[in-house]
Amino acid sequence: MFLPLLAELTSEAFYALGAAIAAFTGVGAGIGMGIATGKAVEAIARQPEAEGKIRTTLMLGLAFAETTAIYGLLIAILLVTKVL
Repeated sequence: MFLPLLAELTSEAFYALGAAIAAFTGVGAGIGMGIATGKAVEAIARQPEAEGKIRTTLMLGLAFAETTAIYGLLIAILLVTKVL
């Protein structure tokens, strides 16, 4: 059923599909960062005296999540330039 369709696809189509999938890492990172920030706000509301530790841990986690998004963007850009 899908075999004739797959036979017509070129390598450029697969590069474009890979770039589109890699670009979705930004969506996942954004959702994760939003959830983490919300939980940090809840934690600070419960224990205001631990604000410094919570904020430091949050910033470290956000940096890792943002790094994942940047890697996905880099891979998407590399794949798109390979197509062009």
